[in-house]
Formats: sequence, C-alpha cells, structure tokens
Amino acid sequence: MSGSILATEGSKAVHPPTKAVSRAFAQASGGQLIPHIRALANSLQSASDALLANEVNLVRRELARGQTPGEPHILIAGLALVTEALRRTVGVTLYDVQLMAAMAMSRRCIVQMQTGEGKTFVALSAAFYLSLTGRGVHVITPNIYLAERDCALAARVSGSLGINVALLPERVDAAKKTPAYDADITYGTGHEFGFDYLRDQLTLRERSKQRLGDRLLFNLRQDSGAPRATMQRGLAYAIVDEADSVLIDDAGSPLVLSFGSNAPAPDESAHLTAKALTEVLRPDTDFIVEPSTGRVALTEAGVERCHANDVAIPVLHLLRPWTEYVQQALRARHLFRRGVHYVVANDEVRIVDETTGRIFEDRSWQDGLHQAIEASQNLPITAEKQAVAQITRQRFFRLYEHLSGMTGTAVGCERELSDVYSLSVEEIPLHVPSQRVTLPTRFFVSNAAKYEAIAADVVLVQQLGRAVLIGTRSISDSENLAAKLSSLNIRCQLLNGLQDATEAEIISRAGYPGQVTIATNLAGRGTDIHLHPDVRANGGLHVIVAECQTSSRMDRQLIGRCARQGDPGSAQAYASAEDNLIAVHGPWLVEALLREADISGEVDADFVRQLKRIQASAERQQYASRINLLRCDIARDSLLKSVR
Repeated sequence: MSGSILATEGSKAVHPPTKAVSRAFAQASGGQLIPHIRALANSLQSASDALLANEVNLVRRELARGQTPGEPHILIAGLALVTEALRRTVGVTLYDVQLMAAMAMSRRCIVQMQTGEGKTFVALSAAFYLSLTGRGVHVITPNIYLAERDCALAARVSGSLGINVALLPERVDAAKKTPAYDADITYGTGHEFGFDYLRDQLTLRERSKQRLGDRLLFNLRQDSGAPRATMQRGLAYAIVDEADSVLIDDAGSPLVLSFGSNAPAPDESAHLTAKALTEVLRPDTDFIVEPSTGRVALTEAGVERCHANDVAIPVLHLLRPWTEYVQQALRARHLFRRGVHYVVANDEVRIVDETTGRIFEDRSWQDGLHQAIEASQNLPITAEKQAVAQITRQRFFRLYEHLSGMTGTAVGCERELSDVYSLSVEEIPLHVPSQRVTLPTRFFVSNAAKYEAIAADVVLVQQLGRAVLIGTRSISDSENLAAKLSSLNIRCQLLNGLQDATEAEIISRAGYPGQVTIATNLAGRGTDIHLHPDVRANGGLHVIVAECQTSSRMDRQLIGRCARQGDPGSAQAYASAEDNLIAVHGPWLVEALLREADISGEVDADFVRQLKRIQASAERQQYASRINLLRCDIARDSLLKSVR
C-alpha cells in the first residue's frame, strides 16, 4: 500500500479532487459508498499497526482543519479504518447493511435495524469514526449493563486506532467522573449524562455568584491549564442505543436533580389524614378519575367534603394546599398499582420503569405523590426531596450538536423525532430475509381465560422442542402467569426487573429447548437470544405478547426477539377485555368482546383493527403529553433567564 488513504487506494483514486466528483459523492447514498469502503479496507489489511495509526492521525488532521464527518472522502477513509480494526481485533467483518447504518448515524440520523442485525457493532463503528473529531462522543444506553458490555467490547478494538474509551461511573464524586468525560468515547446511561449536565449547571451557577475579581482569577487559572470546573467538556456527539426508548418513552418524565434524606416527613399527619379521607370520598360524586391521563380532580362536593367539620385538617403541618394532599392520596389509591408502577423493598417504595420493567433505585415521585404512596402502603413516610435543578430529556438531548441513534422500532415515530429533535429516520434493510411467522391475535373476555389459553399454547410449543418467550406488562402480571404455569408443572424463568444482576444471563438462555422465559415488557432488551441448534431445527423461538402495550412499538420490539438473522420463529399476541390498554383507552371495545365470546371466554371474531385504533389513540395522547412537557420546560427556562 502506498500513499495516504485519503488520496489513493492502491493505484486507484478514492476521492478525486474535482468539485463535480465531490458533489456526486455528497449526493451518493450509503450503498454507493460501500464499494469504496470495502476496497480501501481490503488495501489496509497488509498495513502495519504503525501505518494504520498514522492513517488515523491523517483523518484526525483533516477533521481538525474543518472537514465535517459527513464529507464522503472522510467518511470512506474513517469507516475503512474502523472496518479493518474490527477485523484485526475481534475478527468481525461488517455487513453492508451495518456500514449503511454507520454512515447514516454519522450524518445525524436515527436508523431502524431489526433485532439481531448487529446494532452493537454499528454503534461502535459510528462512535469510533466520530471520535476522530477529538470532541468526545457519548454513547448512551438504556441501562448500565449495556454500557459496561459495549465499553468492554470497544476497549478491545480502541487500541489499534489510538482511541481511548471509558465507562461513566455512577454514584461517585465528580472528580472520579471527569476522566471518563475526557476520553474519546464515553459509555453511560442517558439519565447519568443528564444528571451530570445538571450538576455542572449548578457548579456554573455558583461560579457566577462569585465576585468579579474572583471570577477573573478563576478564568485565568482555567486558561493556564488548571482542571476545569465542570465534569463534561461539552455536548458535541451523542449516539443513542434503543433510541425510541431513550428519546421518546423515557421523555415522559423530566430529569430532576434533588437532595434530601430519609428523615421522617414533617407533614406525615397530613398524608395519613388524606389517606383516611380517600376511603369515604365517592367516585364521580366527590372526585373524577381519568386513568388515560393520570388526572384526578375533586368536584365541588368533594372540596366541601375535604373541609367538613369531621375532618381534622393538620393545618400547622401543611406544605401545600390541603386539597393537593387529598388529590395525591386519590392518585395513589386509584391510579398506582403495586407490582405495576412500583415495588416495595426494605420498607421503601421503588419506582418501576414501565418501559422496561426495571427498578429505579434512587428515584422518587414529586409533589408529595411518593409520600402518598408510602402512606397507602402503611410504610414510613419520608421527607420530600428538594429539587435544585431540572430539565426535560427532550431539551437535554437537543443540546447535543450531533445527535444520532438506532433502534429496532423507529418507523412510526418519525414525526416526533423530526418535530422534537430534527432527526430523520432511515430504515436499514435486513441482512437476511425474515422467516418470522406472525399468528393472528386472540381475544378473550378476562385475564383468567387468556392465561388458560397461553398456558395451553406453551404446552404445545414445548412438546415441539422449541423455546418460548412471554412478554407481560407488569411485575404482578408476570408473577401471576408464572404461578399459572407452575400449577401445570411448567417450569419457567422469571425476568421482571427484580433480577437485574442476572438479567442478561437469563435472557441469553431463552433459546434453549423447552425453555420458558417470562419477561416484563422489554426486560433483557439489548441482549441477543441465541438459538440452540435443536430449537432452530424445530421451528425456533415462539414469542407470546401476553398483553398489548399502549405503544405498538413496544409490541413490535418484543416480537422482534424471534426470527433474528434468518432464523425460524413465530409470534402471537393475546388480548383481553381486562387489559389496561382496552379498559383504560378503549372501554367501548369491552362490550363487543363480551358479546362475541364463547363459553371458554375466547372471542371468535377479529378485533385487530379496533385494537390498532385504540393503540393509535393512546400514542397520540402520550405524544401530546410529552410535547406539552417540553413546552412547559422551554417556557420555564425562558422565564428563569429573564429573571436572572
């Protein structure tokens, strides 16, 4: 190999210098650039490690001179280097579709790639390439396990490219986080990056309160090479794994940085009085509950009942208006379910992530809701944490100069990704055609009838020597279904967010013969299910959607766990009139299901079209809620800036 890869590929020009050809390359699709990347990567196979490192430095120099990562000749050279590094270190040769996805992400897109198509190597390739800018790349994952796994893989490859990678530690002092942010690529969870941003803003806010002379001296020290005040060195490049989960599903709750202790609540008596009052307030007369929006409102009669003479309002202990205590107590009683929205461990209420089924260790609800739930469960009522800084996830991620990501279910949420983040979606074709068989959805009048049918289905599939993965909506549902299967002597592995440490191990065994795995929502997301040869020969993994979610994307993500990369597999969804989606968002469908049901409780009619309509309505409602949250955050930030 002779000359720089930015100029030649053997004796053939890779990027001719004429402007006309440059424009043609700029307009080329990813598929048209792939042959050039392949040819260049092949020519690098004979290069020494020193020469490979030199070529990396040349690409860095071009980017430092102002070339953008989207420039075709830089893109070709950078991805060729990454392709060769992967081949040398881990023996992986990227597929064409993986190169297409890496190029799209380098050009600020969200790519849709199906489960099992190698998204991990796509993210790694894009991160390595973008890190050559020298400005730092944040690879954002839904949970710390995936961050640790992907960082360990990246570390095996990074040395050959002269790139350093680091894992963002959690629950440590700021001084221990700064080295991770100094790395070329930093792996971590979305909430940790967001909270560190808020912590940095608090630091800068404190600096701004210093006297003018102190600020001048501090700035001079910063210029002289002293350690910077903030952990993060800026928000330049972000690559988001499971982008729909991080950017959309999680966006319904803001990032709130708060401080507090586990001391007893000073308004404990107010919460206990409000709890007692909820037992006598009458639905539809004293209060209105809207399960679809999570809203509880007291009527005029309800307000009067809250202030009746027989109610001993603890006026001296109130931290907010009395009726707000009552409303939060009503929400705790009627809208929040143990095993669905939260679990209780060691006398503490721990929030369940409804998207994944995982347990949040250090989070609490605001405005007294957490204390209302503690009261409802007869637990010690702790003092509210005081919020010192907050930002919506949407506004935080919009701060990145270059945001991109990948997921198996981006199609269908193009509007929100475009409106909120100015991102386009590129659907990447399958490497191997899918052999998935999707069976018709079955409808039932009750969960009991539905569970009977699911159990019978599991027995049949097990007899065929296949494996079964069942997705449930909540922890309590997963435990109820596991109990049902156990009563029929069907052994199963339970994965419901309470076994986070062994999650990957459990889900990785889900492809063994006769294995039955029950997972809440998308617990185990990001971990491949490899099929045992006997399971593959007998028809592959069978996925059961035990309850359709409010977002059809989540159902598709679960179904995508089977039939990966050309493997055989099948999937079937089950729905009942008692499902949260139908009961809350489509109660009109309940009567139709009851009318059409047979003696077994199964409905001999197709209501898929109606089910999709209900899901679409719920998705629109959630989208509107997230947009409203973002607007309020922007307005609040504008107000704070005007006050300052």
